[in-house]
Amino acid sequence: MDAFTELKSIAIPLDRANVDTDAIIPKQFLKSISRSGFGPFLFDEWRYLDHGEPGMDCTNRPRNESFILNQERYQGGQILLARDNFGCGSSREHAPWALLDFGIRCVIAPSFADIFYNNCFKNGILPIVLGEEQVSQLFSEVEAQSGYQLHVDLTAQKINIPGGDVMTFQIDDFRKECLLKGLDEIGLTLAHADEIRAYEQKRRGEAPWLFSDG
Repeated sequence: MDAFTELKSIAIPLDRANVDTDAIIPKQFLKSISRSGFGPFLFDEWRYLDHGEPGMDCTNRPRNESFILNQERYQGGQILLARDNFGCGSSREHAPWALLDFGIRCVIAPSFADIFYNNCFKNGILPIVLGEEQVSQLFSEVEAQSGYQLHVDLTAQKINIPGGDVMTFQIDDFRKECLLKGLDEIGLTLAHADEIRAYEQKRRGEAPWLFSDG
């Protein structure tokens, strides 16, 4: 997966609490396990006025112009600002896949559902927990100022906001290191490839029958 070090981007304010994974990517799109192609269907039922199905061309679908992702001022944003309990509901990993495929690399909220929170780190998305007052401040400022950008610095664990203020956030050291190096679970395993090969060769000598083709 791609490493995450820092990100400067427009923030997209999704002012809803308890956004579940079925809203993030509806159930009809779960047939694929390719991790790609989900971006056009992110928040499908809120984003479009018709019913979406896998494989649809979304270019000319009727859009809900009041929905935040369809508003011109937030196009290209890579930071999603959300409310409490973001990512609740089922444990589908397709939810972070859809966010990532759309271009979202960071989600800021007062709280996240546990499984969704864990899945974000496994897919290169940084979920940041801030206090409710801090999140409310960001919502107020981003909605009041067009082109409002946040600068997220994972190494320093800081968010620089327009005007010079800084918000700090906490993150587990191991998860931070994985994001900085772009390591998912497969990448972590491959980082020990030499030790794995050495162990297999040792075991081949100790118990050759385990490796017999016959």
